[in-house]
Amino acid sequence: MARKLQPGERLVLASHNPGKLREIEALLRPHGIDVVSAGALGLPEPVEDAPDFAGNARIKALAAAAATNLPALSDDSGFCVAALDGAPGVLSARWAGPSKDFSQAMALVHERIGANPDRRAWFVAALCLAWPDGHTETFLGRVDGTVVWPPRGEKGFGYDPMFLPAGGTITFGEMDPDEKHAISHRARAFAQVLAACFG
Repeated sequence: MARKLQPGERLVLASHNPGKLREIEALLRPHGIDVVSAGALGLPEPVEDAPDFAGNARIKALAAAAATNLPALSDDSGFCVAALDGAPGVLSARWAGPSKDFSQAMALVHERIGANPDRRAWFVAALCLAWPDGHTETFLGRVDGTVVWPPRGEKGFGYDPMFLPAGGTITFGEMDPDEKHAISHRARAFAQVLAACFG
């Protein structure tokens, strides 16, 4: 039985990524949760050394919950490319380098795919809710699609401009936020969080 969050409860978003914060805040807004970010609280970013998304999400959520004595929600997500054996995967942010230059990261994906005709790609999001006593709940969402080049659109963040979701005609980078929220990997994981932990 999943542990519940109550309306009016304070929740730490264990992320320093402004794009993720915007998306998660928008998803939480209708549920009456008082949200504060790890960055606003001056929390350090823990070392993410797990081999998978769920493990890294758990590291971040537990660190924030322990530091603040509040429940914490973290997201670990990434872009996975079939022709690259699932890379960049958990290293998605690191491919962008210290300056978080995702145009550089997208160019690197394109370069490494080369002439490989396999253009399948997917985004994965692991959301972890952690409580100060160490209890955690973890949820996974995934959306499949293909890599496009050159990148298209200025509306998303990260690898969004080079990802065309299956059955779609525009990239995540071309979508309005509400449209992306309806189908994204993060929204799919978040729907599971809502079903299990709210209300």
